[in-house]
Amino acid sequence: MCRQVFGFRLAMIAVAAPAALLNANPGLGTRLVGTAVVVTFMVSYVLFRDWERFGPLLLRHPTLLALDTLFGSLLLISAGPDTTLAYVSVCTPLLAGIAYSWRGAAVFASLQSLILLLVQTALHHHSSPAETLLLPGFCVITGAVGSTLRNLLLRFGTATQALTTMKARLAVAEAISAERARLAREMHDSVAKTLHGVALAAEGLAISASATHPNPTLLRQQAELVARSARRAATESREILSDLRRESDQADSTDVLRELAARTKDFSTRTGLQTDYHPAEEMAAPPVTPPVARQLLTIAEEAMENAHRHASATHIDVRAGVEGDQLCISVYDDGRGLPPDTTLDELRRAGHFGLVGMVERAASVGARIHIGRGAHAKGTEVLLQLPLAELTPTHGATT
Repeated sequence: MCRQVFGFRLAMIAVAAPAALLNANPGLGTRLVGTAVVVTFMVSYVLFRDWERFGPLLLRHPTLLALDTLFGSLLLISAGPDTTLAYVSVCTPLLAGIAYSWRGAAVFASLQSLILLLVQTALHHHSSPAETLLLPGFCVITGAVGSTLRNLLLRFGTATQALTTMKARLAVAEAISAERARLAREMHDSVAKTLHGVALAAEGLAISASATHPNPTLLRQQAELVARSARRAATESREILSDLRRESDQADSTDVLRELAARTKDFSTRTGLQTDYHPAEEMAAPPVTPPVARQLLTIAEEAMENAHRHASATHIDVRAGVEGDQLCISVYDDGRGLPPDTTLDELRRAGHFGLVGMVERAASVGARIHIGRGAHAKGTEVLLQLPLAELTPTHGATT
């Protein structure tokens, strides 16, 4: 606002300067008025253009504004109080009120009013008392206006700061909530599922070992399955605790599909449920960052686990590959399917967070997920479609 005031002063000085120079006495008077024109014009211009740089200097030293007022009085004496310089004098209390509060406004309003009265007396202006007191009255009013504006700006600044602080706190709260939701998904979809698989594999190993005639080959396979599942649980736990963000470590889509094939085979071995993996025709695809790969694999594993636990399925088909401009992963089971009109809100209220977590994971990497019968007569298909444009290092950074 001070910048705008100095811009107005600059215009008024430019308009009134010729009259001041013409009315000045030849010789010393002209030089004094010329000096006053240059000083007041340059000060106004500098503060108008670079207020952020020179404004603090004026705020710290009120005497600078007092000197400017004295130079302005020379112009006022030369040009007369009837010129546009009278408006320049009214600006001084306004500036003082904005910069120095009501005390500064009172001091400079009094000083400027005294200067105006002295100029009118010195120039023998014959005017009524009302006309004589008009400009000094304006100085008092503008000083009060400046002080009021200062208070409003300070209150606005305090309110803005409070609002910024509140927004920052809300952002922190949202970040904490999002992190809790992420950790809940990770625990539900990865570590908990893997540990459950370890428990099942260990139970199978115990049953085989307690048989009358144990099969060494079967025992070795089951022991390897327990070890493999335990290692996977340890890896998943480390990823959750360290929240890996290895953007330079990338795996291409073929690696993801190969890993999906391996996990599908492990799932079939661990659960005994016939699960077949069918790769689609492979095409070149952009690199996949580890966070995106982890989300894709976790969604597929969650779909298989749901089919095994809840769908009473006898067969699962897993299909994956690049189709057109997107990476597609499909997990279909021949089970009883979802109840009609099932919604995520109902699942969330009922405490079934598997499908909810799958939808949230897909959204986090920019993928689309469809859960339903699809093109099949019965059962459930989880179809995940990730555009290849999302398989760049700038995508999928948040998990």
